[in-house]
Amino acid sequence: MNAVDIEGVSQRYGSMTVLHDLTLSLGEGEVLGLFGHNGAGKTTVMKLILGLLKASAGQVHVLGCRPAQADVRRQLGYLPENVTFYPQLSGRETLRYFARLKGAALTQVDELLEQVGLAGAADRRVKTYSKGMRQRLGLAQAVLGEPRLLLLDEPTVGLDPIATQELYLLIDRLRQQGASIILCSHVLAGVEVHINRAAILANGCLQAIGSLSRLREDADLPARIRASGLCRREQWLQRWNAAGHTATAVGGNGIEVMAVNGYKVDLLRQLFHEDQPQDIEILQPSLEDLYGYYMSHASAATEGTHS
Repeated sequence: MNAVDIEGVSQRYGSMTVLHDLTLSLGEGEVLGLFGHNGAGKTTVMKLILGLLKASAGQVHVLGCRPAQADVRRQLGYLPENVTFYPQLSGRETLRYFARLKGAALTQVDELLEQVGLAGAADRRVKTYSKGMRQRLGLAQAVLGEPRLLLLDEPTVGLDPIATQELYLLIDRLRQQGASIILCSHVLAGVEVHINRAAILANGCLQAIGSLSRLREDADLPARIRASGLCRREQWLQRWNAAGHTATAVGGNGIEVMAVNGYKVDLLRQLFHEDQPQDIEILQPSLEDLYGYYMSHASAATEGTHS
C-alpha cells in the first residue's frame, strides 16, 4: 500500500485551475521531493493530502483511506511554511500541548527538544525565539508521535547550514524507521542525496517525476568534466571549443568541459593520453540543473500556447 495516491486530480478556485490532472504516488518509507516555483501548486497538494481541501476532480488516498479521517490524521505530521505558535508558552509547554492533541507520549517531548537543538531553550517563551528556533520547534511538533507520513513545506527556512544538515539527517533517520516523507523546498542544494524521487511542478502541471538517475537519462543533459594541473590548457580550450564542445578555464591551470553523452569517455581518453592532469572530477547534472531544464521546457510550452 502506498502512503499517498493522487489520481487524476484537478483543483479549481472559481474559474482558476491551480492543479491540472495530477497523478503521483508516495511509497512507504520513501522521500519525495516536490519542487516548483511559487504558485506551482505544491502547497495545494499538501492541503489535499491533509484533507484541508477536497479535490475538484480525481481521487486522493492517504494511508489507504480518504484524507481527513481521524485515524489518518493521527498518523500524519505536518510542518507548514509559516509556522506559528502561542508566543507566551515555552518551547516545552508548546510541545506538550501538541503531544496531548496528537495523543503522543509526553516522554517524547524532551527527547525531541534535544534532537532539534532546543534543549537549552526549552523553558524560554516562544516569543523570544528566533525564526530558526521556531522552525526547529515546528519540526519537533511535526514528528511527535512517530508519524507514518510526514509533510514538510519549506522546512529549511530560517535554518543555518548546520541546522539544515541536522534536519536532513533527521529525515534520513525517519525514512530508515519506515516513515514516508514529502519535502517541498525552493532550496535545492543539498537535497538530492536525501530524496528517493523528485517531482517537478509548473503552472499546476506535473513536468517530471522519477529518480534523479531517471530524470538525468530523460533530460540527456551533459556531464561536466573538470580537470586541474594541465600543461596544455590553452590548446585544450581552442581544440574543444573548435570541435563544438563548451570548454572554459577554471582556476590557474584547470579546465571544465561539458561532456554530452557519448563523448565523455573520448574526452577523458584524450586528456590522459595527451596531458598529465593532477586531478579529474566528473560532475553529473545536479538537481538544480534538472529543475532549470524542466522549468525552461514548461515556460516554452506555455509561451507556445499563448502565441
